[in-house]
Amino acid sequence: MAWILLIIAGVFEMLGITFLNAYVHSRKWSSLGWMIAFFAVSFLSLSIAMNQLPMSTAYAVWTGIGAVGGAILGMLFYKESTDIKRIICIIVILGSTIGLKLIS
Repeated sequence: MAWILLIIAGVFEMLGITFLNAYVHSRKWSSLGWMIAFFAVSFLSLSIAMNQLPMSTAYAVWTGIGAVGGAILGMLFYKESTDIKRIICIIVILGSTIGLKLIS
């Protein structure tokens, strides 16, 4: 159950950072509200998952999911760079995140 909550936390972090970007570019209060709500769910899920997982593992996986997801969303929706070196680095982060799950 802790790993499921950790994945949920990572997904909501991705949503939070997406709405942070939307707020920065539009200054719409609705984007700010969604950002706060998504980050609140993310932190709550992370804190519950940390009851059963080591802090270092939980935090590394949470940030890995957020970093990879944020980068992918940025490339898909915000025309961010799709340079091969960037994609290789994202794959390394993803592989490291999966590795932490496998050894924990």
